[in-house]
Amino acid sequence: MLPASTWRPLLENLGYTLGFVVVTLGRQQLFTENTVTAILPLLDDPQKGQKLVKVARLWSIVLLANWIGALVFAFAVTHSGAFSPGANDAFLALGKETLSHDFWTVLVKGIFAGWLIALMVWLLPSAESQRVSVIVLVTYVVGLGGLSHVIAGSIDVFYAAFAGAAAWTHVVRDFLLPVFLGNAIGGVLLVSLLNYAQVAVKNEEETA
Repeated sequence: MLPASTWRPLLENLGYTLGFVVVTLGRQQLFTENTVTAILPLLDDPQKGQKLVKVARLWSIVLLANWIGALVFAFAVTHSGAFSPGANDAFLALGKETLSHDFWTVLVKGIFAGWLIALMVWLLPSAESQRVSVIVLVTYVVGLGGLSHVIAGSIDVFYAAFAGAAAWTHVVRDFLLPVFLGNAIGGVLLVSLLNYAQVAVKNEEETA
């Protein structure tokens, strides 16, 4: 319903934040959150081999469940007739835009998105009464920057595939795989490892 103006993305990307508010405050499991909450205990455990298996199991279950939910939702939206033709056109445009980038571009976009979402999780314990503000501000930047998120973006591309506008091989090869790798790299390397190193050094100094 918004006019095609330069300020349009500033308003429409506020809608992108809603799902993250619901998931985070509702204490539901989102794959990108587990790049921090599961990795930090792994790094702090001397028996990393056993915990690595548990982290891999957690990642697999959460990612698969998130993708199944995204598939069901995208299928329902595509075939239910619950939305107007104008809304369906907008959904399809989102899907095509999400699939318009090559493997390496999606990977880089995914790294930045993974870093921001993991950073949001890191900030939440100290946010206290400002938790909603932190969630909205960080995820707003993800949406406004057109960064790639392994679950939110999956709904866009699944819709395009169910609508017959994209091949499933294209969806898997050029979006699901690179965005998964990018989000994992961004969350684990740029947040978990750096933040863990900061805490580990501080603990060593206090012990000394």
